[in-house]
Amino acid sequence: MAPAAHPAPPHGYAAPFVAGVLDDALAHGARILGVSGLQGTGKSTLAAQLVEAAAGRGVRAVALSLDDAYLDRPARQRLARDVHPLLATRGPPGTHDAALACATLDALRAGDAVRLPAFDKLGDRRLPPDQERTVRGVDLVVFEGWCVGTPAEPAAALAEPVNALERDEDPDGTWRRFCNDALAREYPALWRRIDRLLFLQPPGFDIIPAWRWQQEQALQAREPARTGMSRAGVERFVQHYERVSRQALRTLAVRADVVVPLDAERRPVA
Repeated sequence: MAPAAHPAPPHGYAAPFVAGVLDDALAHGARILGVSGLQGTGKSTLAAQLVEAAAGRGVRAVALSLDDAYLDRPARQRLARDVHPLLATRGPPGTHDAALACATLDALRAGDAVRLPAFDKLGDRRLPPDQERTVRGVDLVVFEGWCVGTPAEPAAALAEPVNALERDEDPDGTWRRFCNDALAREYPALWRRIDRLLFLQPPGFDIIPAWRWQQEQALQAREPARTGMSRAGVERFVQHYERVSRQALRTLAVRADVVVPLDAERRPVA
């Protein structure tokens, strides 16, 4: 199918593509559909579209993001103090409450009434319980996140830094070992709860900083009062995710049940 048939995020994926993803999940009896994709690939957009498309078929669906399970800022500040300063930045493995995400997915699968965790990214705080949304009787959970399904690296792979951030701010490898150990220890149980995994596969990691900058510009245009990042800030920020992103690119093309290659405009090419 021609790439032009599928508009790129943030405008959303074309309805036939969304319908095809939903068809595949339902045909395989998935209760929890994982949507994995590096920064800027449109996974949150796709998740929202899948929930809307499911509702049109009478399927009760809800989207949950790995981002919703971030550790609260005080917890990350303790990690930054006790382990490594880079752990103040949310996102890399070890900065999520994986047990909370597991418990939430289990309750959703059981059809229980569930308060969905949520995170205020502007305030950098988890929302209090009285602001969480309660759902029950869900048929399908779309669980999306930038590293969903990604396995840890072998310890030997951590020896050499992959970018300037690791070289200059983590010269002894403490931060990257902590993140990799967390990915090996805490996240596999979460990945096992996924019934079917879709990977939005970018052309490579090198395009991710530009895509993340596009996201930042869109956010600043939509929320002028928001304190945004500069282009240089985005470039540095993305380096926090580069190691695990490259591991995702190496492994998810094989591990995922459905792989959707994206072109440079974030359009599915197959």
